[in-house]
Amino acid sequence: MITNIEELYEAFRQVMENKRWWNTDNKWEILFGAILVQNTNWRNVDYALINLEEATQFLPEKVLALELNELQDLIRPSGFYKGKSATIVSVLTWLKEYHFDLETVAEKEFLELRKELLAIKGIGEETADALLVYVFEHSTFIADKYAQRLFEKFGFASSGYKQLKCAILWPETMDTLKAQNLHGWIIEYGQAYLKNDERWQAGPLRTFKVAVN
Repeated sequence: MITNIEELYEAFRQVMENKRWWNTDNKWEILFGAILVQNTNWRNVDYALINLEEATQFLPEKVLALELNELQDLIRPSGFYKGKSATIVSVLTWLKEYHFDLETVAEKEFLELRKELLAIKGIGEETADALLVYVFEHSTFIADKYAQRLFEKFGFASSGYKQLKCAILWPETMDTLKAQNLHGWIIEYGQAYLKNDERWQAGPLRTFKVAVN
C-alpha cells in the first residue's frame, strides 16, 4: 500500500497554485464534460459543451428530451459521439429515477454509488471516480493516466487504473476539496513535467518518493 498520500498532497500544495480544476459550479456541466472528455482533449469538449449549453442550458430534462440525432449533432466535436450520446442518455435515465436531484444521489454510501455508476454502459472507473469527486462530492483517488505516469516516477509502477487505485491507502483526512485539488495538481504537474526527462528533472517534485509497505 502507498501510505504517504498526505505527504504528497502537502508537497504539491507547496509548489502548485490553489485553483479549481473544473472552472464551473454547474454540476451538470461537469457531469456532461466528464463523459465527453473520454478519449479526446478539452478543446474538443469545450466546443461540444458550448453547443449543449446553447441548446439546453445543461438542464437534464431538456437534454433527455432531445432526439438522439440532435444530441449526437450537439456533441459531435468531442468525437465518439454515438457512444457518448448513449452514455449521456443512460446516465440521465438513471438520474431521472431520483428526479434529477444530485444531492439525494450523493447521500448514497460511496461503494454503493460507485457500483451503480459502473453498471451504466459507457461509465468506466475513471469517469465514475471523477463524477464521485466533482459531482457527488465524495472523496477518492482518481488514478488517471497522469497519476499512473507520475507515480511510476515516484517509485510505484502499475499496470493500469485499478492496480494503482487499489494500492492507494486513502486517508480519512483527505476530504472532497483535497481530492479535487490533488487530481487537478497531478494533471497540471504531469502536463508541465512529464513530457521528457529534461522537463522531469526541472520539476520541483523530481526527488519525491512514495512510501510503500
